Amino acid sequence: MEMKRGKLKLTITAHTIAVALIVAGYVFLIVGSFLWKDNHYYQVLNPFVEFPLNADGKKDEFDQFLRIIALSFVIITITYIIRMIFKIFEVKFKRGRSFASLMGSFVKYIGTIILIFAILSALGIDTTVLLASAGILSLIVGLGAQPLIEDIFAGVFIVFEHTFEIGDIILVDGFRGTVKEMGVRTTKIEDAGGDIKVINNSDIRTLINMTSKLSTAVCDISISYSDDIEKVEKILKDNLDKIKKKHKTIIDGPTYVGVQSLSDNGVIIRIIAQCNEMMRYQVQRDINREILILFNKNNITIPFPQVVVHNSIDNK
Repeated sequence: MEMKRGKLKLTITAHTIAVALIVAGYVFLIVGSFLWKDNHYYQVLNPFVEFPLNADGKKDEFDQFLRIIALSFVIITITYIIRMIFKIFEVKFKRGRSFASLMGSFVKYIGTIILIFAILSALGIDTTVLLASAGILSLIVGLGAQPLIEDIFAGVFIVFEHTFEIGDIILVDGFRGTVKEMGVRTTKIEDAGGDIKVINNSDIRTLINMTSKLSTAVCDISISYSDDIEKVEKILKDNLDKIKKKHKTIIDGPTYVGVQSLSDNGVIIRIIAQCNEMMRYQVQRDINREILILFNKNNITIPFPQVVVHNSIDNK
């Protein structure tokens, strides 16, 4: 818990510093347009004005380096602000979280591409010709654009078909966890132990969404054959409502549904309760604890495996 709080505090601090730097940068650009609009280096650092040339009509290499820094600052900060807006939308609204996460990831990739072409343009490279080059397009396809396109389309279909949302608990290929993030290419799922599985969107072909409806917590509890089953059922009937009032995580139930089986060691009775999937295992633990306390108070025996050994002695 302390580690999570420390991580959250560090994240908030980092975002605060980032916002402060962004505000300072844009204040510099706005104020500078009034105070230093004719200054050479201000014109170099302002990506919204034409790049100033030297007396011989050429671009200075150091000036190009400064312009690249300015372009990077503007594009990265705009991308950051847009992603933050999507993050706020993602936190505020349950529905649409996957769409917000997907769009945030999409903006990151688009921002990276725009930044690359902006840097190339600042270096004097004709990006129009570069973009239209069949050789470059062939290179992109050769580097694996087809799987990328498959992942993008799969992500879009997941979002618009409401297959799952951020925060849902899903089961994919035997891995059960909470959807933490959904990007253009991948989806991240975190299990109860904190392990994160990263799955390509196109690889999510079959899954079980365990959050779309209430889940059933099932408790199978054994009692001794020597106990009166009717007495046990009456005790459960009189006390199950008290368990629900005590544990707010139980939405419906607990309900005694009958004798599940007759095992070698005792009679197995089943109690179920409806709850959110995220709390299913905790509800099972809570019910087991309450039933144990209840049975101990009423002298109902919960059996354990016993071994009877017969010793045969030959009398000669």
